[in-house]
Amino acid sequence: MSTTSEAVSIRLLDREYTVGCEPNEREDLLAAARMLDGKMREIRGGNRMAALDRVAVLAALNFAHELQQLRGESGGRERELARTLDDLHRKLDSLFEAATAR
Repeated sequence: MSTTSEAVSIRLLDREYTVGCEPNEREDLLAAARMLDGKMREIRGGNRMAALDRVAVLAALNFAHELQQLRGESGGRERELARTLDDLHRKLDSLFEAATAR
């Protein structure tokens, strides 16, 4: 794993920021910055006077809410998968027990 950080420039609402990241994470960082910029522009809408910190907080809150929803959906799928696997294990155990009893 590399410990060399590189400087990457990103633009959010027409402001430039320089952040450090691992070279292999550069493209993901740029994609995340584009997504954040889009969300911030969506929230700001036509109100060019909206405070940048307020827009940033609302964008972060939107992303946090989406993440929470995805985690909930993922947890539900994981529980359903665990139930299905338990059912399959019980069925296999029953088949093996029946085959051994013969």
